[in-house]
Order: sequence, then C-alpha cells, then structure tokens
Amino acid sequence: MNIVVLAGGLSYEREVSLSSGGQIASALEERGHRALLLDVCQGNNQRTFESAYSMQQQEAHPFAYYIDEKEPDMPRFIEKNRTQNKLIGENVLLLCQEADFCFIALHGGIGENGKLQALFDIYGIRYSGSGYKGSLLAMDKDISKQLMKMNGIPTPKWQILKEGQAVDYAGPCVVKPIDNGSSIGVELVESKEQFSNALKKVKQYNSKVMIEEKIAGREFSVGILGDKVLPVIEIIPKKGFYNYENKYQKGATEERTPADIPDDLAQRLSELTMLVNQTLGLSIYARMDYLVTKEGEIYCIEANSLPGMTPTSLLPQEAAAVGISFAELVERIVELSLQSKDK
Repeated sequence: MNIVVLAGGLSYEREVSLSSGGQIASALEERGHRALLLDVCQGNNQRTFESAYSMQQQEAHPFAYYIDEKEPDMPRFIEKNRTQNKLIGENVLLLCQEADFCFIALHGGIGENGKLQALFDIYGIRYSGSGYKGSLLAMDKDISKQLMKMNGIPTPKWQILKEGQAVDYAGPCVVKPIDNGSSIGVELVESKEQFSNALKKVKQYNSKVMIEEKIAGREFSVGILGDKVLPVIEIIPKKGFYNYENKYQKGATEERTPADIPDDLAQRLSELTMLVNQTLGLSIYARMDYLVTKEGEIYCIEANSLPGMTPTSLLPQEAAAVGISFAELVERIVELSLQSKDK
C-alpha cells in the first residue's frame, strides 16, 4: 500500500513523534509498503503521493531522527518557522486522501487529542489507532481519571488548578500539565518551595494544571494490541524518575519484560488494562501506566492512545516478549485499523 506516516507537529513531543514515525516508516518499507514520512505541521510542496515519495527516495536517510536529552523549545521553534508552520501544513490532507492509509505517529497535540481523527473521519481518510472519542478521553488526564474513578479503577487522588486559581501546598505531590505526554512538564514535589516553582514551570505548558497525590512504588506499563493484553513491563530508571531524558536516552532506564512479579499481580494489571481500554473507548493499540505500592495496591496513572514507537519505547518491547517483531507490530496495527468497525 501507499501509506503516509504522519509525525512531528507542534506538540512538545515533536522529536519523539519524528523518531516514532521514522521507525514506523522504515518498518512499513521492510514489509513491502511505500511509506511517505510527513511532518504534519510543515507539510510537503508536492501535491501527489508519487512525486512526494520520489523526492523522499532521493534523501540519504529519510527516516533517521535523534531525540535530544531535553525536550524541544517549541515557542522558539514556532517563531523560527512561523512562515511555514501550521497545525496542518501544505498538502497534508491532499496526500493523506490520495494514499491508501495514514499511520498516525503523532504524540500529543492535535494528533492525540482526537481533533485529527475527527477531521480524517470527515474526509474519509483511513488511519491507525483509536477514533476521536477514545483519543480525546485518554489525552485529557482529568476526564480520563474521572472515568476511571467512576468505573472502579484505582487512580491517585487529584485536583485541577485552573488559571488564576490559588492553592496551598498540602504535602508531597506530582504537578503536571493536564494534556502532555512523555513526562514533559512533570514535577515531583517534596516541599513548599518546590511546589511554587513547579506551578510556575508547568503553567508554561498549559494553564490547567493537575496536582496529583504522590504514590511511592514500582512503576509498570501494560500494552494492548487488538483484544490481546501484552506482558507487563517494569520500568526502573537508573537515576531520578521516568522523565523525558530517561525515557528516550538509550541505557538511562532498565526495562524488564515480562516483569518479575507474582502471577496474581500480573493478572490484576492485565485485567485493569482491559478495563481501562474499554472505559475510555480505546481500540487497536494502547498502553496503560501504573504504580504499585509495596503493599500491592495498584494505581493507574494514565492511558496512552498512541504509545511511543521509538527505539526505547515500551510497547514494542512488550510485543517482542511474545515473539512479535517491530515490523510485525506495525503491520498488525495497520491490519487491525483497516478491520475496525468503530471508525
């Protein structure tokens, strides 16, 4: 098939997305497809898939992207490229319509909050992953946690701090933007001074801030592919917490899959993952993140409707643990998306 792989964009997860997109495009080529890697915000000056793909073939390494240790300075990036950056760039919709399929490799922003999926539904563009409703519900941390609580899924206590609202420090907590991924803007707080500084920092990303109960415990993640739950993976950063740097720099974090945990805990995590998936209306593939206390209490932190597909990402490692190669995983996502009746 002719497949557009959409990546990049104006989200703070831009570099992560480009890395995911490059890996996905390379895998699609390996499986015999023709993959056009397209930056959703910068677009392409070619108006046909054939001409755009031909131009790409002339590049030395069209799919190679490196994730820096620090998140990108998006205000600076937007200012520097203000003449060409749009939420959806030149010819993007045209090329996606002409292609047989669009693989959404975006993280954050319009690619993961349901807006792009809704637009693609209007234009009749076939795409990968969950539909617009599930994407919206998973991306908004407040809504997703409300739905979890209503459906008996344990999640840390939280409150939402809106712009202009005052709040006092009430003990150790986690401060985070309401709709970012990749741990961007996440601050672990242990003191009143840290709390004040964290609020100032996080408001740079979103005026709505989540203040969440801090849970001490081991960190796990569980992926789902179609109607099958993948093995549990444990995440052990070598220093600090599982932040942006530790997620994407090779060797910064030890990942163990299948996790070395009792069978009953693995079963409980798998069952919760399926329940979260159903509660939020996700489909095709997703990943849920958890903390487990030493007493064995499980807390779901968040759901990811478009899990990372970078060289250090968790879902591909979980798939590999059951014999699914990266290229096979990508092919399976395409097949499941084309078969889906939910979109």
